Amino acid sequence: MAKERILIVGGVAAGPKVAARTRRLMPNAEITVVDKGRYISYAGCGMPFYVDDQVGHFQELFSTGYGLPRDAEYFRSERGINFLTRTEALAIDRVRKQVRVRDLETGREGTLPYDRLVLATGADPVLPRLEGIDLAGVFKFRDPGDAQAVKKYLEQRNVQEAVVVGAGFIGIELAGALANLKLLTTVIEFQERILPQMLDADMARLLEERLAAAHGIEFRTGERVTRLEGDAQGRVCRVHTDRGVYDAELVIVAVGVRPNVNLAREAGLVIGRTGAIAIDEHCRTSDPDIYACGDCVEITHRLTGEKIYAPFASAANRQGRVVADNLAGRPSVYRGVLGTAVLQAGSFNAGRTGLTEEQAVKLGYEVVTGLAPQRDRTHYHPGSGMLILKVIADRVSGRLLGVQGIGPGEVVKRIDVAASVLHFGGTVSDLIELDLGYAPPFNTPVDPLQHAANALVNKLDGIVETISADELKAKLDTDEAFVLLDVRLEKEARHRKIDDPRRVLVTLSELRRRLAELPRDKEIIIICDIGVRSYEAYRLLRGAGFTRVKSVEGGMRAWPFGPASMF
Repeated sequence: MAKERILIVGGVAAGPKVAARTRRLMPNAEITVVDKGRYISYAGCGMPFYVDDQVGHFQELFSTGYGLPRDAEYFRSERGINFLTRTEALAIDRVRKQVRVRDLETGREGTLPYDRLVLATGADPVLPRLEGIDLAGVFKFRDPGDAQAVKKYLEQRNVQEAVVVGAGFIGIELAGALANLKLLTTVIEFQERILPQMLDADMARLLEERLAAAHGIEFRTGERVTRLEGDAQGRVCRVHTDRGVYDAELVIVAVGVRPNVNLAREAGLVIGRTGAIAIDEHCRTSDPDIYACGDCVEITHRLTGEKIYAPFASAANRQGRVVADNLAGRPSVYRGVLGTAVLQAGSFNAGRTGLTEEQAVKLGYEVVTGLAPQRDRTHYHPGSGMLILKVIADRVSGRLLGVQGIGPGEVVKRIDVAASVLHFGGTVSDLIELDLGYAPPFNTPVDPLQHAANALVNKLDGIVETISADELKAKLDTDEAFVLLDVRLEKEARHRKIDDPRRVLVTLSELRRRLAELPRDKEIIIICDIGVRSYEAYRLLRGAGFTRVKSVEGGMRAWPFGPASMF
């Protein structure tokens, strides 16, 4: 009986995953992988951390956990997989079931037969058409060769100023890496905020302000790069935008990626509305003998049911497993994503799962949110760090819709817990009732995520009425008469405060005996450090008969306007 021939096009993340699991499930199959690149099965997400030496050696980006390079010989000897690098797939003949390929080293062309074909062709970086894009010192950032070229350029030249074009995932991580190297780093983003596909405007503003304060990164949002200027030696020296000019000895263009679907389109496979390959729940294309996975496909958002493009390594690996299962006759389904994404930039972490507030509103939910800064472990533990979490829910059903987090503290743990609740369609109450682990080195007695959920429930139950930092800023910018009641300790207020004549400092411990000093004919807005004492003060004032009272959600830690904010 002839061996089944499995041909995989693409050898970075999804393709090798398909090949490895298929080999385990189908020991006798003939498995071939082709990829046009030099580097295969590499850790693309680790490349920014190679630039700033967190990853010590280049080879670690494409090595196993036990030190072997994941090259073609490794796949042949350890996995029994025929891996052809520097081999470009040119066309699919679906009738003859073969793929025409070209060896990029020799130029020779040939055909590879298949019984079933897997497309894992990935994505290509978007390179804007700009004058000066080909200058020395201008880099894209897609494969390990790009990361190595950036690092070599930095080692060879005394670079002082760098510009990153694009404030998405890779752009922000690269900005953090360059700032870690003590470069003066500017990030230029044509949208009005950083991480526009990941965070709501309020959380993005907080992260931007923190990264600027902690690492000196300059953010220029709402600006479009118009051209790159070179010096007499043909090296980049300035970046021009529609609003200004910025000196730069290094420019990295990271404005996003687009799915590589040329092969699929020319073969007549259905391309989805996102521009990526359309697949069913089994990762099968419109041809029943052709599967697709990874950054070239569109997938389903599990909360909305909509088709989206989400090029993440985690999704690619899960899809690769599903494809392998189905190739081996083990019916397996890929249900889609929740939009879970995390990153690290400098000393800060950021993450998100589910819907943003903006997305939920557009979908017609009656949205309620809770925002709370907290430490990720007990305050007295030397490793504790601050984080800010935002919980998003449906006011009518209490269903959890999404969570976002930023800070130097352990954000990702909370994002993963929230993703688990979202996976099972849970409510905010379900989140609060989770039995999470506690010990001082790992957590606080009430997990920060549950604290943020409690804050949201307090709003739902009418126990507290809050005002956001944006809403407070708008009030401060008017002549409206109100009292900004600061209930922190005097030593706290000396370091971080809002300078406004309407601000009155009365510590929480003094508030009961000084109630008579507060006017009952004006609105009283209460602020503290993280929103806990202002909540206590709110309940105290309401109990004393004050009716026009609000608590500032997140306190000074969530105040992104000026020097008042800090972790």
